Amino acid sequence: MTKKTEITRDDIWPMERYEAERKGLRKQLVEQKRNRRCEVGPVCTFYFESYETMWAQIHEMLYIEKGGEEQIADELSAYNPLIPKGNELCATVMFEIDDPVRRKAFLSRLGGVEETAFFEFDGHRVLGKPEEDVDRTTADGKASSVQFIHFTFTPEQIEAFKTPETRVILGFSHPQYSHMVVLNEATREALAGDFA
Repeated sequence: MTKKTEITRDDIWPMERYEAERKGLRKQLVEQKRNRRCEVGPVCTFYFESYETMWAQIHEMLYIEKGGEEQIADELSAYNPLIPKGNELCATVMFEIDDPVRRKAFLSRLGGVEETAFFEFDGHRVLGKPEEDVDRTTADGKASSVQFIHFTFTPEQIEAFKTPETRVILGFSHPQYSHMVVLNEATREALAGDFA
């Protein structure tokens, strides 16, 4: 089966159907997302996106905002870029600090963090590339608390990543946030499924 890499208008359900099935769909999504989430350091979480997570996100936006047909094109253009295209992994990256004062001080030192994300495995290093929709570091060096990062792999890197029990490290090399984590095998396997 070919992996879907784009949501089209034909994939959007009527809101009545979505509302009727929403509870069950959300339960399924929690299960799908379980092994697609990685905490890196004390305040950062990577949420690796897929066709299914973005399909759900678009439907939730339509359900909440009730913009109807006019809203659909905007949602498709906003979320389609975050669906992996067969040779990449795509992540929504969130820096989560509840205290607004602490959050502001922390993010003000984190400029450019989105440029320093990486995977390391089996002698390979894959650098992240931020989504180009908007600059997520301000001119004064303050990072956004939400980043969208793509990791593009060569065929050789894909094969190495897909190899069972490969030790995969995900992290940042930013001087103010140089944290790393070793992916557990269930997460490596789930993300390996994003490759065509």
